[in-house]
Parts: sequence; C-alpha cells; structure tokens
Amino acid sequence: MPTITLKLELHNPTKVKQDMYERMTEVNTSFANWLLNHPKLNQATSKLFKEFSSQRFPSAVVNQTIREVKSQKKSQKAKKFRTFWCCFNNQNVKVEKKGAFYTVSFPTLEKRIGVPVVARPYQEAWLKRLLDGTVKQGAAKLYKKRTKWYLAIAITFEVKPRHETKVMGVDLGLRYLAVASVGTKSLFFKGNQCAFVRRRYAALRRTLGKEKKLHMIRKIGRKESRWMKDQNHKISRQIVNVALANGVGVIRMEALTGIRKRAKLAKEAGRSLHSWAFHQLQTMIAYKAEMAGIRVEWVDPTYTSQTCKCGYREKANRNGIHFRCQRCGYTLHADLNGAINIAKAISGFVA
Repeated sequence: MPTITLKLELHNPTKVKQDMYERMTEVNTSFANWLLNHPKLNQATSKLFKEFSSQRFPSAVVNQTIREVKSQKKSQKAKKFRTFWCCFNNQNVKVEKKGAFYTVSFPTLEKRIGVPVVARPYQEAWLKRLLDGTVKQGAAKLYKKRTKWYLAIAITFEVKPRHETKVMGVDLGLRYLAVASVGTKSLFFKGNQCAFVRRRYAALRRTLGKEKKLHMIRKIGRKESRWMKDQNHKISRQIVNVALANGVGVIRMEALTGIRKRAKLAKEAGRSLHSWAFHQLQTMIAYKAEMAGIRVEWVDPTYTSQTCKCGYREKANRNGIHFRCQRCGYTLHADLNGAINIAKAISGFVA
C-alpha cells in the first residue's frame, strides 16, 4: 500500500513545551548512541533504559528507538547519530478534532499531552480520512526544523490499480529536465529558465562568499533547495496528470546513471543543472503515480538516446537535441526519442 507522510506543524508550543521537546531529543540521541554499541542490542527491551539512565523517560519512545536503532545499525556508517528524534508507534499517537482545530497527543517527559497543529487544506483532507478510518496511521516522529516543531505522521492507504495498458516513458536530462511521451502525445519541460535561476543563485553565493557572509550563503542555499523542490513538485504533478488524462497504466523511467556526464553535450545548461535534484524528481513522479494507481517501472537507459525506431543504433544518430537516423533518415527531438525508447524499454528492465 502507498504511504505518505503528513508533516504537521505544532501550533505555537509554549517555551516550556519546546524546552521539554529539546530535552527529550537530547536524551533520546544519547540513548540511541549508547544502544548502537551495546552488545545485547538484538535482545534489547524497554527495561534496558534503566541500565542507561535512572531518569524518567516514556517507554513508548524507548521501544521505538530500540526498533529504529536495530534497523539502522546495518546501514549506519558513522559511529554515532548526530540527532535521533523521538518516534512513536501508531498506538501512542492520537489525532483528534476539537472544534475547528486538529490536535495530536503523544507521550512526553511529564505526561501525555495534546497539542493543536497547523493543518493545511490538503493535510485536512488526509486527517479527515484518518479520523473516518479510510486510511491507516503509522509511526510518527517529533522533530524540529529551524525554529519550528513538527510531528510527521506516516499514513498508508489502498489504491485500486489501473488496468489501462498504455505506457508513458519519461526521459530526464539537462537541456530539458523531463520529456514525457505516451502514444502520439508528448510533454516537454525546458531547463533553460531553471538554469538561469541556478546561475543567479550561484552568482549571489560567490558575492556573499567574498564578503564572508556564511550565514547568508546557508540561507540562500535553503531558499534554492525549496525552489527546486517546488519545481519538481510542479513537473511531477503535470506528468502524472497527463498520464491520467491519457489512460496510462504504467510509467517507465530510466534508472539514473550518467545524466551529469551529458553536461559535455550541453555545457551551458550543465554548469547550472548538473546538480539538479533528478532523484527527487523521479521520487515525486513515482509516489504521485502510485497514489493514482499507476505502476512505475525502471528501465536500463543504455542506448535509448542512440536507437532509431527502425532498430538501428549508432552514436552519430544523436547530435545535441537533434536525432537523425544515419540509416533510414528518421528525425525527431532527441529527448523525445529517448522517452519513446524508455517507454518501449528497449534495453530491458532493472531490478
């Protein structure tokens, strides 16, 4: 079943509550790092916390931290966690609606408390479904982002798979961030405007760097990341909407390899877009498609930009954004040709 995460901002928590959340995070991080090297981690239970500390701490958080540390130890390359946020399972977080406000309650150092949250319109739709039981609540995480506290709640739901047989191919690149193809229809997302904005941010960072304004550089970086994420949301939404409107049952995308090597074919765009969040864009397309019941498949991108519909493959077939088959003379936009070949999965699928 698909899963989404609702990131609910806690509405104006008091200084006392914020300090308590900070203390909980500090204790939990220390406990997680202590657990990471404990010889009996695999057999650990909530009773083990008494061995770590005599202070009072919610057993719900202790149990979830033990589970999280167990699952993360294999992939944890660093020897310690920088921050280990407090997590709760679905039985320890309760969502309610009181009047016009939604509230969430969870265990804390003192007692279980209920706090109001800032629910955006799209979040309210999911919260309503959570309360009427049409979606299932998963684990939750209490975390801080800059000066605000949030509770991230995982929500799973069932989606009826679409039985349409049409396949859409999506090609990612530098001159065009994405090109989608289904049947005789295509959708292009140019990269030149995004490249211009990236160059502007880069120039601003260079200026700030000369002035030693490091805090402003970090601020600009966060602003640029939010802008890139917004662009990827818009692109992915349009792609999935076109897929739905054209009866697509499967979206095929390339397994990301070598996109940045194409910069030599598009030097100007490459300077600005080689660090574009392509993986983020693919992830957004994938989860939006999954939510709509569209299956996502990953294909080997090898030769997709060099192969003609007649089957002839030659590196010389592609010249920048132009594709012309050296054997049959067939011409097409190179990225569109790539999207069509991805839809056909001419080089096979990847696991």
